[in-house]
Amino acid sequence: MARLKLSPLSLLLSAVFLFSGQVFAISAVLGVDLGTEYIKAALVKPGIPLEIVLTKDSRRKEISAVTFKPSSNGPKKGAYPERAYGSDAMALAPRFPGDVFPNLKPLLGLPADSAEVKEYALRHPALQLESHKIRGTAAFKSAKAFTPEEEAWLIEELLAMELQSIKANAEELAGKGTTVRSVVLTVPPFYTIEEKRATEMAAELAGLKVLSLISDGLAVGLNYATSRQFPNVNEGGKPELHMVFDMGAGSTKATVLKFQSRTVKDIGKFNKTVQEVQVLGSGWDRTLGGDWLNYLIVDDMIQEFVNSPKAQKASVEAEKVKAHGRAVYKLTKEAERLRHILSANQDTQGSFEGLYDDVDFKYKITRAHFEELAASHFDRVGVAVKNALTAANVDFKDLDSVILHGGASRTPFVQKQLEKLLGGADKIRTNVNSDEAAVFGAGFRAAEISPSFRVKEIRVSEAAVYPAGARWKTDDGKDKHQRLWTSSSVLGAPAKEVSFPNREDFTVDFYQLVPSPVDGQEIEAWTKFFTTKNLTATVTELVEKHKCEKSDIRVKVNVRLTSENGEVDVTKIIAECEAEEPEKEGIIDGVKNLFGFGSKKETKDGSGSSTEGADAETSSETTESSTSADSSSTSSSASASASADAKPAEKKKQLITIPIKFIVEKSGIPQLPKEDYTEVKDRLKAFEASDKARRQREEALNQLESFTYRVRDLIENDKFIAASTAEERQKLETKNSEASDWLYGDGADATKEVLKARLKELQDPVNAIQKRIDEAEKRPDLIKNLQEALKSTKEFATDMRKQIAEHEEFLKARSAAAEAMASSSTVEAESASTTAAPSGDFDGLEDEEAPTTTKIINAEELNKDLGPVPPLYTIEDLKESETLHDTISKWLEEKLAAQEKLGATDDPVLLSKDLTERREKLDKVGVDLAMKGVRNFDKRKKKDEGTKTKTKKSSKTKSAPKAGSTLKLKPGADGKMPSQEELDEMIKEFMKEQDFAKNNGEEAPKEEEKKEEQEPIKHEEL
Repeated sequence: MARLKLSPLSLLLSAVFLFSGQVFAISAVLGVDLGTEYIKAALVKPGIPLEIVLTKDSRRKEISAVTFKPSSNGPKKGAYPERAYGSDAMALAPRFPGDVFPNLKPLLGLPADSAEVKEYALRHPALQLESHKIRGTAAFKSAKAFTPEEEAWLIEELLAMELQSIKANAEELAGKGTTVRSVVLTVPPFYTIEEKRATEMAAELAGLKVLSLISDGLAVGLNYATSRQFPNVNEGGKPELHMVFDMGAGSTKATVLKFQSRTVKDIGKFNKTVQEVQVLGSGWDRTLGGDWLNYLIVDDMIQEFVNSPKAQKASVEAEKVKAHGRAVYKLTKEAERLRHILSANQDTQGSFEGLYDDVDFKYKITRAHFEELAASHFDRVGVAVKNALTAANVDFKDLDSVILHGGASRTPFVQKQLEKLLGGADKIRTNVNSDEAAVFGAGFRAAEISPSFRVKEIRVSEAAVYPAGARWKTDDGKDKHQRLWTSSSVLGAPAKEVSFPNREDFTVDFYQLVPSPVDGQEIEAWTKFFTTKNLTATVTELVEKHKCEKSDIRVKVNVRLTSENGEVDVTKIIAECEAEEPEKEGIIDGVKNLFGFGSKKETKDGSGSSTEGADAETSSETTESSTSADSSSTSSSASASASADAKPAEKKKQLITIPIKFIVEKSGIPQLPKEDYTEVKDRLKAFEASDKARRQREEALNQLESFTYRVRDLIENDKFIAASTAEERQKLETKNSEASDWLYGDGADATKEVLKARLKELQDPVNAIQKRIDEAEKRPDLIKNLQEALKSTKEFATDMRKQIAEHEEFLKARSAAAEAMASSSTVEAESASTTAAPSGDFDGLEDEEAPTTTKIINAEELNKDLGPVPPLYTIEDLKESETLHDTISKWLEEKLAAQEKLGATDDPVLLSKDLTERREKLDKVGVDLAMKGVRNFDKRKKKDEGTKTKTKKSSKTKSAPKAGSTLKLKPGADGKMPSQEELDEMIKEFMKEQDFAKNNGEEAPKEEEKKEEQEPIKHEEL
């Protein structure tokens, strides 16, 4: 079988169509504000410019929580329970407090024995916290949803589940066929490398590629800058300084930002103005936030509850209440509600039914009492602000404004503390969305990084926050240390070049200077290390091959902090030294050496000895030459002594550089081995597959349940009754009743396959009866349409056959007339040959005037002389449509007779799909026949155009044609009258020529137009 060869253009188009879907698939990007209590996401996609991703219940933010809902039959090995997210997850907390995991963000990347993890465990007593066997970070065991053998769930795994839910919502918003793969995540400025790695790991487990991490404050500042223009420093403008004060549920952050614009070089000779947002310094309090304020109220409620008469009567103890998961959840949820109310009101209250040990409790609180509870911590609000100003080396008076962000920043006493620090409320601004500014900034950053979008150019830069350095050992085993970056070093800045004195392979460890997660003391936390692989061999090569001094060899390492996550990036390692540059052999010397003539030095020595021999020979011939020989030897000796006194020329030195091979690996908290990481991903995939199967089963259950209700309605429907027998309806009603009873009994736990089988048992009889109804409604119109199509096909074929017959009869008649004319011309020629020749010598030489005969012929005479219009088809062309017409007509006649014998409750034999199929066949044959006519017409037209071209060429020798505005009726060269289609084509060409003449200012003289109009159709043209 011959293979189809594709042209280069076809291959290119195929590649475009192949990859266009993938390009569109990756064009959507996501910005996620990963908060402690809430997660918010913004989608950017062509046609969707920065839109908030709504939750399934149409909320603009999702509660950061995931729940495992235990099965009613108990956990089974290898089985996965149902998962719930957001508000649905929190709604299950009173029932399953040991399987609800909220507010996980503060635990990312922290050891299980850290202070933050211990505090979290204290506030969530129902959760089973343990240390991960490999990483040593916090992990949770399920209380009831899994068997005891199931491995504990990493914080990263649980957070990945939440991100998967956000990703699914984003893809639903983006539309069918769109896949979200890229994301920018917000993180607090105080996150260490380990916490950032844990965040990236969670995103990767969720199937998201992290384009970049961005600090909360910078994300708010980026959103602030998108709608503003700042002073141009190239024109003498002064940068604006703003502070973003962000107090969320888990922490308090203050970030000092510098906003300015700058004129930079653009493509070619052009310049452009770009906006710049730079982080100058940050301050924070890791634990001061909305949750901490809630816990103040919770502790106060527990104390009042324990002191209440009913609780004392029941001997309720505070520690027991705090250890009771369900009671703590109720108190925490109510405390948050009360705190929100107190932000706008002076007092509020809450009540609990059976809070603990069936004891009811009512609680009242005023704003004054709440502020009294928090009074000892007021100063913590100012600490973050002061530390940020100190890190940025900026004073309060230098700030242009303080931008508030975060839900807890609305708390009245927090704003009072800020006013106290700033000396008034003049600089406090609420001109950004305190809930969504960060997520919009993250979304804008994602669009800016992605190559699929073009946005306003805003250049951002973050600070390192934590100092960082390197440690290593010299060749003689001495410990060395060097501080490479400060807390204000810019991430993404050009690489630094660091020199090392080592001459043998060595290892360098990088660290961050961070507070200890256990006691808060500053420690060196290892982040990465690199090891050289061929330094020892390279030093040997420099010494032996390039004659370098070992002590002069230098090892240089280029390192930087990446802008995406602040990780150390080793870009290059080289070993270098200066060595004497070898003498380069000239071209002439090389040629001489090639042919065996020696170098310049050898040639010079040879010529000297020859000269001496010549002098000696000359002096021995005559005595007169002795004088010249003496003078020659004197000058030769003088030049020799001069060259001996001269110093040798200094040799040039060159820099020898050799790259060093090296490996870079992460250090610090142990990374999961490849097989363990794969196991974690597989477990998440299995969970997702289980959820999908559960959704499909629930869908099958809902379909069966809804169909049972539909059957009840159909049994009483008039059309359904008319198309079915009483026996059929009775069987259907019985089956439906059995399915309904089974559904609410044993069928509640049935599998998807069983549910679908039950649904099919009901659908089959219903579909059969419904088919009768549908066929009866559609059949009349379809029959009518098919009969009309058959009639049109028959009439068309009859007309074409008639035209063909008429044209063939005309051709026969014209052929007979031509033969008669030919015989008549022969007789005239013979009589002319017997005529006498002129008598004189010059007789008959004069040109005789040819008689000019002009005859005007109208269209009627032409039609009479030229006969009927030639048909576009032949008898062979019509055979296919005629055969199909006869076949379908016979089939339709038989089916109609059979259908008329059936009743309304019988299954039809004349189906709508068969009628439609036959009609489509007729239409297809008709289209093919029409296209064949078009091709036949094109062939005839080309033939006629060829004949006209020859006629025009011959007429050029007589006279040049004049441009006119008259449409001439010219029959074809074969004497046939133009068809209607040809006439239409001639009119179109004429109109085109007229339009062209008007557009080019060409107008024929009126006299010529009149002459052309009056000029009759001549015999030659006919």
